Amino acid sequence: MKIFIDSANVREIKEAAGLGVIDGVTTNPTLIARENKPAKAILEEICSLVSGPVSAEVISLESRKICEEARQLSKIAKNIVIKVPLVKEGLKAVQILSQEGIRTNVTLCFSLPQAILAAKSGASYVSPFIGRLDDITACGISLISEIKTVFRNYGFKTEIIVASIRNPLHVADAAKIGADIATIPFAVIEQLIRHPLTDIGIARFLEDYKKIPQK
Repeated sequence: MKIFIDSANVREIKEAAGLGVIDGVTTNPTLIARENKPAKAILEEICSLVSGPVSAEVISLESRKICEEARQLSKIAKNIVIKVPLVKEGLKAVQILSQEGIRTNVTLCFSLPQAILAAKSGASYVSPFIGRLDDITACGISLISEIKTVFRNYGFKTEIIVASIRNPLHVADAAKIGADIATIPFAVIEQLIRHPLTDIGIARFLEDYKKIPQK
């Protein structure tokens, strides 16, 4: 399973990339707005740090305008992927963009039928939001399993990006199902590294080291 960082913060992305485990980046208007800098400048810097896919989201909701915006965003760097909302006009745009060779990430997916339509339209990626489903007492990770089964049944090439990840259990469950990608906030990436037994073990080793004669 590939790991993307879900962030527009350059410091976080640099630190995560330094771990050697980051395969790409996903951003959205909310994340970019937090940085208080022009979106183009942020995306250019991110693309210079990460060689893998970098998702940049359109804000238009009409297919023609989505395509126009997507073509401009795709000029920022070769690794830009256009994030398009899962609405009727978005699907129309995805079909056009895929024919032009522009990669797309269909976002805000909350059901299996939506994911099927995204794949049929030619999406490079589809992003089901599992945390938000959990918030309304649905089982987000079950949706990933359903999408994985259907995509395998029909040979869809669209990759599944597990999004809206809230904790390390979400990451582990996505990996067990066989999701293609998990896009993870920086705070959760840090949680993945830590374990209380690791901390206890290090403390014990250091304490025992002090007992070793130095001469």
